[in-house]
Amino acid sequence: LWRTRVETLGLPAEMAAVLLDEQQIDAALDVLPNRPAAAHLHACTHTTFSPNLVDGGLMKTNTVPDHVVVEVDVRTLPGETADDVAVHLRLALGDLADHVEVEVLMNDPASISQTDTPLWDALQRAVSNPFPTARLTPQLVAGFTDSRIYRELGAVSYGAGLFSPSLEAGEFGSRFHGNNERIDVESLALTTRLWDQVARDMLGDGQH
Repeated sequence: LWRTRVETLGLPAEMAAVLLDEQQIDAALDVLPNRPAAAHLHACTHTTFSPNLVDGGLMKTNTVPDHVVVEVDVRTLPGETADDVAVHLRLALGDLADHVEVEVLMNDPASISQTDTPLWDALQRAVSNPFPTARLTPQLVAGFTDSRIYRELGAVSYGAGLFSPSLEAGEFGSRFHGNNERIDVESLALTTRLWDQVARDMLGDGQH
């Protein structure tokens, strides 16, 4: 999936080779001028850890708690397991590792749906309406969705939408769960029409 993603970026061959080299990619992303894009590409190539909640159990600023609970949002790469996450955590904690109790609150591995399906074909036809030269490609998504649940039940599940061409992709991505989280009207309209056409296509009304 990562190799396919790099191929779709239209980068010079030298830069593409660097992004496909696990020994060089971190340094390359560190100096990438587009910081939102760099953050997204980093998340697509690394298991990420975000310590978002810290609870000391006390509501007083003049008291040092005897223990602290830290809740960490972990996003694994496809193929990584809970054992891999445990190794990452131990390395990150260093000398503190033996003094920390780790409790797994949720363990949902990354998953993917196959693309040789009628739904994929319907999406391609719907995308071709506003963007005739666009071609669908499966990609890694750093977000967290309910797709995994549908896949576990045997269904095909994709995350798909159309963004306004006037918006840079990194800019759009930075709006998710950030300050002033929002979506522009053009992207909302494009995505609404996309799914309306996909639904009509799958129902067989012939309006492609």
